[in-house]
Amino acid sequence: MGSKIMIGFLGLSTVVVTFLATRLYRDLLISYEQSSSAHEYSWFFHLLLNMAGYSTILLPGFVIYKYIQKTNYFDKLSSPGCLSRSLFAIFGDPGERLPTTDAPKIEDSPRREAAELALCFSGLMTAYLVWGLLQEKIMTQTYTMSDGSTVKFNDSQLLVFINRLLAFCIAVGRLLWTRTPLFPVPLYQFSYCSLSNIVSAWCQYEALKFVSFPMQVLSKSCKVIPVMLMGKAVSGNKYELYEYVTAAMISVGMVLFMLSSKDEYAAGTFSLASGITLLALYMCCDSFTSSWQARLFARTRAAPLHMVGGVNLFSALLTAAALLQQPPATAANPRWSLLQHPQFATDVVLLSVSSALGQLLIYRTIARFGAVVFTIIMTLRQAVSILLSCLVYGHRLSFAGVLGVCVVFAAIFLRVYCRQRLRRRRGAST
Repeated sequence: MGSKIMIGFLGLSTVVVTFLATRLYRDLLISYEQSSSAHEYSWFFHLLLNMAGYSTILLPGFVIYKYIQKTNYFDKLSSPGCLSRSLFAIFGDPGERLPTTDAPKIEDSPRREAAELALCFSGLMTAYLVWGLLQEKIMTQTYTMSDGSTVKFNDSQLLVFINRLLAFCIAVGRLLWTRTPLFPVPLYQFSYCSLSNIVSAWCQYEALKFVSFPMQVLSKSCKVIPVMLMGKAVSGNKYELYEYVTAAMISVGMVLFMLSSKDEYAAGTFSLASGITLLALYMCCDSFTSSWQARLFARTRAAPLHMVGGVNLFSALLTAAALLQQPPATAANPRWSLLQHPQFATDVVLLSVSSALGQLLIYRTIARFGAVVFTIIMTLRQAVSILLSCLVYGHRLSFAGVLGVCVVFAAIFLRVYCRQRLRRRRGAST
């Protein structure tokens, strides 16, 4: 009983202190924005506010985790109750977990394999093309309210929260439907990639206030550069010559595209430097997310659905905590009132559903057909996304911009080709 009281005291006191400190920072930020006319870099201060909001969940969790470790809380339990089971689901020893149910083997007949490949291809293309168009529409277009006024949505945090909440519900619903164990891995292990995931998502949405959607899509191809740098610095990885060549080609293509980008809605109001900084933050956080998820898959019994459910559970909790600390809604930032707009609500729901289905199809495609096939599909999707965005929203590309796009995608296909050829050569030699 004494341990439970101490855990409750530690958790509650840490939440209260963190919440009050975050609320003080929020009030200072509101005063600053009301007294200053320079809002070009206000996204940075709002990012700090988001991080402070996340800490109202992460900091108490860290304190409780350290207390449980230090006191060997689970070893002293005689009759575990609801609180103890909840704590074990979050912080328990993965070695004591039950194995997950093995997935049924799928017959690898050519007809079945071709049908599943076609399903994965069409599903990924449809889900992410819809997601891309709706993402740009929500963050850049205006909605006409019932009184005739036009409102432009600008709350990236709310969009991340809705996306993650619906994705969590879909994943858990699927796990319950298949009667798969919900918690084969301690939930806290998902918090690391969950934090980087929501920060990268927030930066991705926020960047659309500063740069065009085609530039945002093309910048994702540059993730290979921070991934290589991180692998070299952290793990001492060695890379082939073609990897350095294709990374340089991607950089050149991006420079050509950025120098030729003349989107008036982005360049006329905001600084391109802010957009590039947000895209760089997005790529770094997204690189960590994928690396940590790969680590969990390799070291635990987590299945793709567990990954989607666990990551999105923490993401929904963290973004909800951050939303509680957001400045109050105003005419310039209506936030929740926009959800009463039928078209906006429909766009957000479709965006969230397409994102969740896309996540599930990503894991399915990689598991069945490998990373190379997945890379080719997503590269084609990026090219079509840029084309659709230009057609639907009227983005203009100069010859240098088109050349930059071609260089980037040529580098990606060259990278895939060289990787496959190298694997075949090594396989033949063994």
